[in-house]
Amino acid sequence: MAIIEIRDLDFEYSGETVLKDVSATIRQKDFVAIIGPNGGGKTTLLKLILGLLKPAKGTILVDGKNPQEASSCIGYVPQDVHINRSFPITVIDVVLMGKLDPTQRLSRRSATNRRDALEALDRLDMADHADKKIGMLSGGQRQRVFIARALVSQPKLLLLDEPTASIDTKGQADFYRLLRELNQDLTVIVVSHDLLVISRYVKSVACVNRSLHYHDQAEITGEMLESMYPCEDDEVCPVELVAHGLPHRVLMDHEKQS
Repeated sequence: MAIIEIRDLDFEYSGETVLKDVSATIRQKDFVAIIGPNGGGKTTLLKLILGLLKPAKGTILVDGKNPQEASSCIGYVPQDVHINRSFPITVIDVVLMGKLDPTQRLSRRSATNRRDALEALDRLDMADHADKKIGMLSGGQRQRVFIARALVSQPKLLLLDEPTASIDTKGQADFYRLLRELNQDLTVIVVSHDLLVISRYVKSVACVNRSLHYHDQAEITGEMLESMYPCEDDEVCPVELVAHGLPHRVLMDHEKQS
């Protein structure tokens, strides 16, 4: 059963086409990596799914509804979550932000919401840090807290935009293993440039570079990279930069095509 259906979608910004003729069906409990070059439309696509942007043409359905109506079933961890390390906010207060309801301003601190927040933190092995200041945590720990904030409303879909940017290499592997565990209960979509690492954990790949190519497989091949990162005669081939560290076979596939 589909959790996201996108049909014939176009999006423009200031008269410039960002996404063109995008169509995709994403199944419930899929684990999708969205890859593509900078400026290719990856973050824009996430914002369209969230309902923060509206398409110029085409439709998006999330859990059978338009994105605005489906907001309660979507958890979101944005790119580059910057915090003031000296700001005296605790971990549990950050998670409780996921319970904000404009129609019930005083409900966030209820006993029920606090229990839900502690359960979300416990699910991410962060319950022992509930009363610590968020600025005291490592990059990987903070990302777990931000995921707990996204999960506290019990969404069906979790969207993450470059979530490992502030995490070291070992922490990235641990982070993706965590996402794989969460994927047992919900659909996960993650924008990432960590191609080698993430390909070990995801179930499918969506290549975005104005258009979208959906691959119902986890393996990231030279052909995928070639289609998303085309070589130009007058510049360094972006594939070689993006694919640095990928398996030798993938690099050889690209070299044959270039």
